[in-house]
Amino acid sequence: MLPPLPELLQAAHVVRLPLRRRFRGILEREALLLDGPAGWGEFAPFLEYGPAESARWLAAGIEAAWQGFPAPVRDRVEVNATVPAVAADDVPAVLAAFPGCRTAKVKVAEPGAEFATRLAQDVARVRAVREALGRDGRVRVDANAGWTLEQAQRALTALGEFDLEYAEQPCATLEEMADLRRRLAAAGTPVALAADESVRKAEDPLRVAGLEAADVVVVKVAPLSGVRRALEVARECGLPVVVSSALDTSVGIAAGTALAAALPELPHACGLGTAALLAADVVADPLLPVDGSLPVGPVSPDPDLLERHRAPADRQAWWRERLAAAHAVLDHRSA
Repeated sequence: MLPPLPELLQAAHVVRLPLRRRFRGILEREALLLDGPAGWGEFAPFLEYGPAESARWLAAGIEAAWQGFPAPVRDRVEVNATVPAVAADDVPAVLAAFPGCRTAKVKVAEPGAEFATRLAQDVARVRAVREALGRDGRVRVDANAGWTLEQAQRALTALGEFDLEYAEQPCATLEEMADLRRRLAAAGTPVALAADESVRKAEDPLRVAGLEAADVVVVKVAPLSGVRRALEVARECGLPVVVSSALDTSVGIAAGTALAAALPELPHACGLGTAALLAADVVADPLLPVDGSLPVGPVSPDPDLLERHRAPADRQAWWRERLAAAHAVLDHRSA
C-alpha cells in the first residue's frame, strides 16, 4: 500500500537532533517522521543515500505509520551498549549511558589515520571495554567494512585476545568475508563474523548464507523495507539474527523492537539502544535501556518536542524533496 505523495507530505515532520558524541562523522541527526493512521513511522536514510536506496527506508516508514507491526512473541528486548570510536579513557563514560547492558558493540576501523595507528587505538578501546564489562560480558566489534581482507585478518588476530562475540562487517564484500572466515579458521583464530552492510545493501540479501560468509546476520528494519520484509530475510537466511538500528529516533527504535519481538528466536542482544547516543529525542520517554533491555510497543512523539527540534526551513524542503524522490521510486516499482 503506497499512500499518495500529498498525503505523506501532509503527515511529515522533519527534526534535527543533537548527538552526545560524534558518530558516523556527524554531530546532529536529521529525520523525517510520518504521522499515519496506524501510528508513527520514520524516514531517515543517511544523507549520502540516493533515491533507490532511500525508497526502502520510506517503505519501512509507511509500513509503521499506515499498516502497523506483526504480533510480538516477547515484551522486552535485550540490547547492547554502543561504543563509538572514542579514546580508551572515554569508554567508562560511554558505557554509563547503557545501564545494565552486558554486551557492548565497539566501533573500530574508523577512517582517518594509517592502519597501524588505528589498530592500536582499536585495541586500546576494546581492551577498555573488556575491562569494564569483565570476563563474563560480551564484546563485539563493528568495522563498517573499513578493512581490506589482509587488514581484517591482522586486526582480528590482534583483537582475538579479548574473546570477541563476533566481528561485524570486517570487509566490504561477501566474497572477502568468506575468504576471511577460511583464513581465520586455518590460523586458529576463533572469531565469528556477522554480516551487516552486505545484507542490508544487497540486491540479494540471501547470498550471505549461500557463500558461507558469516555466522550471524545483522538486520535493520529501514534498509530492508520494513519489519515484515526483514522477518522474511531473517527466516530465509537461516542464520542467528541480531536486530540493529540506524541511529534512529525512538520512533525508529520502536520499529526495531517490533522486529526483534516478532522473531521466533533471539539468541543475541540487539543493537537497539542507540537512542542513548542522542542528546535529545522526539518522545517524552525515550526508548533507553533499563536493566539492559527495552520495552516493546508503540511510541508517539511529543508535539512540543517536535516543534522544539524542528529542522530549519531549508532542511525541511530538502527532506520533503527527498521523500518525493523516494516515493517516485516506490510508485514506479508498484506500477
